Order: sequence, then C-alpha cells, then structure tokens
Amino acid sequence: MRLILGCVILAAAISSHAETIGHVDTAFKLLGPDHKVEIDAFDDEEVEGVSCHVSRAVTGGVSGAVGLAEDTSDASIACRQVGPIRIVGELDKGENVFSERRSVLFKKLRVARFCDEKRNTLVYLIYSEKLVDGSPKNAISTVPIMPWRNADGSLGEAVRCSDEGDGWFN
Repeated sequence: MRLILGCVILAAAISSHAETIGHVDTAFKLLGPDHKVEIDAFDDEEVEGVSCHVSRAVTGGVSGAVGLAEDTSDASIACRQVGPIRIVGELDKGENVFSERRSVLFKKLRVARFCDEKRNTLVYLIYSEKLVDGSPKNAISTVPIMPWRNADGSLGEAVRCSDEGDGWFN
C-alpha cells in the first residue's frame, strides 16, 4: 500500500509545462469526478513562436480521483506559429517537447518534434507510450515556418529548419 501511495504522490509531483484551457464532461460518474476530455496548451520551449494545444481523455471515477486510473491513449494536437520563430537551443530530430503520465507507472503521453526540411515545416507528433505494449494511436500537427509581420508592418526573415550552424536539427 505504501508503494502505491508513494507512486501516486510521485506522479502528482511530476508536472508538465502545460496550461489547462478547459474540459468537457463525457460520462457521469456517481462516485468521483466524471470522465472528461481536457484541453491543455504549451509553448515549445526551444522554438519560440510555436504553441500547441493538446486534447486528451481523462478517466474519472474513484480510481481517477486517487490517481490509479489508466487514461486511454486518445489524444489530438494542433500547433501554430504565433510569432516570429526563433531557435533557443540545439534541436534533435524526434526530441520530446511534452510528456505527461497517463497512469501511475506504465504509460506516458508524449509530443515529439521533427522537421520536414524540404517543406521548411515543423512536425509535431503526439503518441502514447506504454512500458510493455505501446499504442498505435497518434496524431500530427504541422507548422510551416513563415516570415512574421513586424510591428512596423514589414516582413521579418523566415528561418529554415535545414540551416547549418544556426542551432537547428542534429
């Protein structure tokens, strides 16, 4: 029992950098919270100017209330350019930019970033990862890297994800 309680506390202590936008209830539960679909937003910390919204199923009931439920792998993602794109660090292909526990020990929801160099587009993949058996459920969102209009109305310079030596992909 202490092991389970410790795992629940650890899972609650590990927080992601997402901000909850809202939720809708999908099934009434007599005891504990209802099942719901929750929407979160996060900014790509290494690519300024890109924000993503993630929706995912959250299990309610008693097991959901105490953190012992395993949420389903259903999730969706939408990412957009919200300002001039600037690279803050060195990026790796397939780098995880968001991660969230979906059960006490065995399951995570992840978002990985890729670059389609030919189309100068960032690709964000959301998928579920299980310790023993992964899930094929996934979704993608793409962000074409475009010049951003400056405050004076002029167009800024668009970076390319294939630029060498500018902190882009390894």
